[in-house]
Amino acid sequence: MEIPILPDIVIVLGLSIFIILLFQKIKVPSLLGFLLAGIIAGPHAFNLISSQHEVELLSEIGIIFLLFVIGIELSLKELLAMKRTVLLGGALQVGGTIVLSAVVASLLGLPLNSAIFVGFLFSLSSTAIVLKILQEKGEIKSPHGRISLGILIFQDIVVVPMMLFTPLLAGESENILETIGILVLKILGMGLVIYILARYIVPKVLEMVVKTKSRELFILTMVVFCFAIAWLTSSVGLSLALGAFFAGLIISDSEYSHQATANVLPFREIFISFFFISVGTLLNLNFFIENIVIILVLVLAVILLKMLIIAGTVLVLHYPPRTVFMTLFSLFQVGEFSLLLSGVGLENEIIPDNVYQYFLAISIISMALTPFIMNSASEITYALLKAPMPAPVRRRLDNFRKHSITDDVSEKSLEDHLIIIGYGINGQNIAKAARSAEIPYLIVDMDPDAFQKAKQNNEPITYGDATNSLILKHLHIYEARVVVIAISDTSATKKIVSNIRTFTQTAFIIVRTRYVKEIEENIRLGADEVIPEEFETSIEIFTRVLKKYLVPFNEIQEFINSIRSKDYEMLTRIKEKPHRPSLQHLHIPNKEIVTITVEQNNSKIVGKSIKESGIGKNYRLTILTIRRNTDYITEIGPETVIQQGDLLYIFGHPHNISKLNQDLSF
Repeated sequence: MEIPILPDIVIVLGLSIFIILLFQKIKVPSLLGFLLAGIIAGPHAFNLISSQHEVELLSEIGIIFLLFVIGIELSLKELLAMKRTVLLGGALQVGGTIVLSAVVASLLGLPLNSAIFVGFLFSLSSTAIVLKILQEKGEIKSPHGRISLGILIFQDIVVVPMMLFTPLLAGESENILETIGILVLKILGMGLVIYILARYIVPKVLEMVVKTKSRELFILTMVVFCFAIAWLTSSVGLSLALGAFFAGLIISDSEYSHQATANVLPFREIFISFFFISVGTLLNLNFFIENIVIILVLVLAVILLKMLIIAGTVLVLHYPPRTVFMTLFSLFQVGEFSLLLSGVGLENEIIPDNVYQYFLAISIISMALTPFIMNSASEITYALLKAPMPAPVRRRLDNFRKHSITDDVSEKSLEDHLIIIGYGINGQNIAKAARSAEIPYLIVDMDPDAFQKAKQNNEPITYGDATNSLILKHLHIYEARVVVIAISDTSATKKIVSNIRTFTQTAFIIVRTRYVKEIEENIRLGADEVIPEEFETSIEIFTRVLKKYLVPFNEIQEFINSIRSKDYEMLTRIKEKPHRPSLQHLHIPNKEIVTITVEQNNSKIVGKSIKESGIGKNYRLTILTIRRNTDYITEIGPETVIQQGDLLYIFGHPHNISKLNQDLSF
């Protein structure tokens, strides 16, 4: 049996592989590789695609998945948390770009409806490219990163009404008010259906599906649900993409939304590649070459126009000049949703073919420039800020610093936190200890019973598979200090350790295993400490044996510490080199760095200098730092005074540390 589209799939995706491999070496986004593959394989170049219609159908599926994932990721709570940037910043940027672009397009001879539609196209930026680069550079939480995120969220939302109003701009309806009224009624009707589904039906269905513990059933449910809502909206005259967006919004407030995103994402990546390939096939190379000068002038004009609007928007939000420049160097390009919207405009004949070709060329070039400009944004910004500038202009710009917004974030900032993977007995005990010690922590588990138990205990838990990179990103793996893997699945544990190390080399990974034989492989993959239950059980048993022989408690504790710091450590340090070679020198045998709180008002220590307290002479310990209230005293000398309530960072032998701790605690 022959499948006509199969050769086309092999050709375009195979071509994409080679192009993207090349692009990765020069740090150009994969999206541009798909566009170039489409250009090469398209009818205006080598004409390698024979089933153009089928490729376009696959691209439609990609659009459905793209809008579905965006709907899932757009939580109403997150939007409210950064409402000023999203609503005010987004509205100013999009509205300003539409108005200014429409005016320029009208002056160039386009009719008003086409000019407004051109404004729609140029008002959108590339969410996929910008957020990926910001994440790679670790700048998502920076001021310009937060502003960019807020404006991009607004753009992702506003593209839906833009798609709905495009047919109206095309003049398909004689009675515009009646058409708008019917459109509003349809949307309200869909809103009612969505509310009923989100409130009463979807949560129960998902709960039943999750309880089966079948990954295949969960994925199938997500895909069917996405397509079903898209089909429903299409049947009442709305777009498939809008239906997919609504489906995503229904899932977004669900406890299972992150795992849903992780499962659907591979489908989106595969099918959306066909969308960009199909767009590339539409670019007329002859037109591009013949009009290259005009195209380059238009690219420069569009970039400058967008930068002007973005600069004004960020200044209105009262951010300093550096943030203004860094933001405009991030959002100047034309986005992937503009490509999607342009197809709708072409279908409704709202823009002529030559304008469409100009737009495609501008979009592709501006996207190609983005990685290079964003990666050099800091250097360019520094040069601009140091450049000669009239004193009144500089003074006005500096005045915006006074009202700089610093708390406008999309979600609670997480850093230096503990991640607990698995909410079994060990995970529960670790969570209790972390809560007692006031250590910020997050839990992840995909066992439905454990998940529900954690929710009942008001634990900060995420439903998801920790082997999935998207789930790890959601847990802010980059900022975590410690990760505890407390699950019984040996293969999953190894995969989690390996995935964590692709994101961060600084997180301290502690792994719980059942057997000693599992230690070596986990440490090789990047675990810092592997605790086999065999060891801990043996230690606990022998501790009780020693108690029956009336061995003093202090000696038992010293014995346990000796086992863990010598033999136990020796068994866990299998590999010759640690995963962080630069930190190897920090491990010193029989020495520890710990924190001790000065609880008891010991007259020999409290109120005395370090020299007078005898901590160095009598206990043979070194105080590295003292935390007093919220301040850190890092310049430590013999005359530094210790006060009650201080938190001491101490270096020394575990036995001596234990002795000092007893004197300060009892």
